[in-house]
Amino acid sequence: QVQLVESGGGLVQAGGSLRLSCAASGRTFSYYVMGWFRQAPGKEREFVAAIRWSGGNIYYADSVKGRFTISRDNPRNTVYLQMNRLKPEDTAVYYCATGYQTDYVTASRSYAYWGQGTQVTVSS
Repeated sequence: QVQLVESGGGLVQAGGSLRLSCAASGRTFSYYVMGWFRQAPGKEREFVAAIRWSGGNIYYADSVKGRFTISRDNPRNTVYLQMNRLKPEDTAVYYCATGYQTDYVTASRSYAYWGQGTQVTVSS
């Protein structure tokens, strides 16, 4: 059974940084894509970033490009999201997700497994 456990959320002032972690377990993830999504109150869930376990191809939403960095630690089955220069509009619950060999990495429907989410709050 696949499990994804996020950690690292919290409260930070605008301009600050946070690093989210997602520990994955339950299978071999070689052909999977790991993604981060977020959902703010009253808004739809939106794509943030994704990385392929094999090859390391990386994808970002335009809104976070240049500020956020996604990376992976294969031996630890852990994916990270380093978030710098945070803005109040980055406030949301952040979810880690994984999907098998999908080409549509920005679509939430491509991901079969989801973590419980971690709250990120950026104060102005």
